[in-house]
Amino acid sequence: MFVNKGEVAVRSQEDYFRLNKQKAMLAKCLNYFFEPSNNEAECNEGIESVGIFLYPSLVEDLFEFDLSTSNYKTDYNLKQIEVDRLLDNYRESITILLENPELADEGMIRTKLKEFVLLMAKSQQAPSQLDFLAALFKPNEVAFKSVILHNLYADLSLEELAQLCHLSLSSFKRRFKEVFDESPKKYIARKKVEKAAVLLESEELRISDVAYDVGFNSLSTFHRNFTAHYGKSPSDYRLS
Repeated sequence: MFVNKGEVAVRSQEDYFRLNKQKAMLAKCLNYFFEPSNNEAECNEGIESVGIFLYPSLVEDLFEFDLSTSNYKTDYNLKQIEVDRLLDNYRESITILLENPELADEGMIRTKLKEFVLLMAKSQQAPSQLDFLAALFKPNEVAFKSVILHNLYADLSLEELAQLCHLSLSSFKRRFKEVFDESPKKYIARKKVEKAAVLLESEELRISDVAYDVGFNSLSTFHRNFTAHYGKSPSDYRLS
């Protein structure tokens, strides 16, 4: 995925990074979320992105590859990549086709897809184009506990956390209780306010900044949870 204009953040099971014109993303097939960037200067004129999606059936038809013959694997599910001169030129050529759809016949599309795979296989130092593509369709399994701990202070709902874990909400709650011996709602709220208490020791941080940093999108919700846990408001806690 290329970002032509603006900046956006992406969050997955264990990764969180920002994408802009200089930083693109290579992703395997899994659930992830895009989040607004807090860099307002980068997003004044909106966000524009271009994605290239590859499917096993398309790849096998395009290259006449049998993906099952490759055992090559990579150690990432999502990867931030530098947009070098070659990738920047490729992105520009895709933009031209999108702006002039009459040029994008089947032959041109097939050629651009093959070019993309060749560029990525080379830049990622894969042994071959076949190996690069085969690895792309092999997501790495991430432990349930690791997903939770990597996203503990994110502003995610339980439904969204369940999606990151590739589970239904009911299965997610059941699995969470098995792993942490506490309901997700109670555990996550407790961990957030405990981290907030540590951050409040620094008088340089505003209380609203602390609430945001630990994953609350509402100051009133932060106050309610903090007061319920510590028996005093964040401002009173800071003064004590």
